Amino acid sequence: MESPREATPAVTESISGAVSSLPFDDTRDFAAADRGLVAKLDPPVIRGADGDSVWNCDEFGFLTEDCPPTANPSLWRQSALVAKQGLYEVTDRIYQLRGLDLSNMTIVEGDTGVIVIDPLISEETAAAGLKLYRQERGDRPVKAVIYTHSHIDHFGGVKGVTTQEAVDAGDCAIIAPAGMVEHAVAENVYAGTAMGRRAAYMYGAALPRGPRGAVGAGLGQSTSTGTPTLIVPTHDISTTGHTETVDGVTIEFQMTPGTEAPAEMNFYFPQMRALCMAENATHTLHNLLTLRGALVRDPHVWAKYLTEAINRYASRSDVLFASHHWPTWGTAELTEFLAQQRDLYGYLHDQTLRQLNQGRTGLEIAEDIQLPPALQNAWHTHGYYGSVSHNVKAIYQRYMGWFDGNPAHLWEHPPVESAKRHVEFMGGADEAVRKARGSFDAGDFRWAATVLNYVIFADPQHAAARELQADTLEQLGYGAENGTWRNFFLMGAYELRNGPVGTPTTAAAPDIIAALSVEQVFDAVALRVDGPNSWDANITLDWVITDENLRHRSELRNGLLVHFDLDDDAPGRADATFTLTKPVLLGLFLAGADLGAAIDDGSVSVEGDPGLFAQMAGHLDSPDPDFAMVTP
Repeated sequence: MESPREATPAVTESISGAVSSLPFDDTRDFAAADRGLVAKLDPPVIRGADGDSVWNCDEFGFLTEDCPPTANPSLWRQSALVAKQGLYEVTDRIYQLRGLDLSNMTIVEGDTGVIVIDPLISEETAAAGLKLYRQERGDRPVKAVIYTHSHIDHFGGVKGVTTQEAVDAGDCAIIAPAGMVEHAVAENVYAGTAMGRRAAYMYGAALPRGPRGAVGAGLGQSTSTGTPTLIVPTHDISTTGHTETVDGVTIEFQMTPGTEAPAEMNFYFPQMRALCMAENATHTLHNLLTLRGALVRDPHVWAKYLTEAINRYASRSDVLFASHHWPTWGTAELTEFLAQQRDLYGYLHDQTLRQLNQGRTGLEIAEDIQLPPALQNAWHTHGYYGSVSHNVKAIYQRYMGWFDGNPAHLWEHPPVESAKRHVEFMGGADEAVRKARGSFDAGDFRWAATVLNYVIFADPQHAAARELQADTLEQLGYGAENGTWRNFFLMGAYELRNGPVGTPTTAAAPDIIAALSVEQVFDAVALRVDGPNSWDANITLDWVITDENLRHRSELRNGLLVHFDLDDDAPGRADATFTLTKPVLLGLFLAGADLGAAIDDGSVSVEGDPGLFAQMAGHLDSPDPDFAMVTP
């Protein structure tokens, strides 16, 4: 494996200039991150059933050292704060497990048991966190689990803290914002393969942990690699002001759809004067469009919901905590924290709209926009996870789409054909690399990366271009304040030097697949239809789903899989009808189960020609979890 390089003088000079005005003598965040420590996880490694590590609390231990030239000191500071691990007391009856996964798990003590908020990504990390809590606070039963929103790091470990049996028996409630499951399974299944591949870059999955590799992702250090699970909520919350009392604990909810997630909620504990802000106010500028891909979020409503939270709860709160990072104590302090977070998203939204209405493009606005001094000087508004640059482009995309209005950009060549023409105009690959080396030596890494990308897409095997591009991306990573930018740059360098790493983890875990509705199952299948290969296909199949008391029809025609529920007055006749349960349907379409074996064992019965299923399945494509990122 090829070793990373040292930082160039251009990078160290750039970093020095960027951080010289930052208040590194302000250590209040370190005091807050250490406040209330009860116990650390010991031993600090969490293992799966096979004995392999799924989370290692100490792998970022190097962050206690001084920042080297190969990392941005501002990101190094943030990572050192985020890497702190253990059980922490937030306030009376509220505890947090931090540093045991990408997110925090919060535990609220009720009259007879506990309420768990956001049980991490993996069953193993959540179980380890609950065990640590119980060692210190007693073996209290889990009476409820709250999912703040629809991202996997806020529900994936649920079976580490409770069981489906306990939920079915009514011993444990699962509380979530309305629509949470629909959005969670859609995100992890519909575009899950592509998002998973890009998430490997975003979180630096294959990078060595160290000063020249992964130092953290800004929001959390990385993602655990254990078993994601899901238990479907028993209680949907849909109205701001709705109040629930769970095990003697009163909880007032604030709905915030369209902010950090399409289904999300904050909530307030009046008995503890404590406000949970989910992932809507953390110690970083968040993403409006994550680098792994997602729906573009709405900073306008995000800012409005933060204003609502201030007006409803701030004056009644003594502490604010969230699903990432450390709490903020004091009414005045948390009010200002929320106000600055609100101003951050509102300012980016309004100023981007102001400038796009003056004819500026997203690229142009992102290059020039500056935050007000009060926001720039607040550590928690820095772009460690989201960035001003890619958030501005996301806002532009939300309102204007991909096209900037210049007709020269309306019908450009795709990457490979464009690259071939660029390289020819530059005088050939060798000449382009020579010029790019000059840009590299001059510290113009952004331009060098652009030029070398053309060469690699025109000639993927050009060794000099690949080597210099790896060096270039590495320097860009060393200088990045944003954790996910650093990971993307360094992952690009890593794969150019060592080959593709694929997708180390998958979000489409069995529990998530099982939560798909029948409608969503066929939506997921429709996304795999090879359109040109099925233009002439015409196959109509009915599906009788016995455990759902449902009859569903799928029609493959004109390269499109149309599907809909049927009533008793179904139009026309199907070519064949399959009777089965939803788990068997999932197995056939999403797990590659054998239809013949299912017919033989009686789990599927068929009226008509069973071979029509194979005909339809033959028109389905397979997603590629190993697609290229930095090469064509």
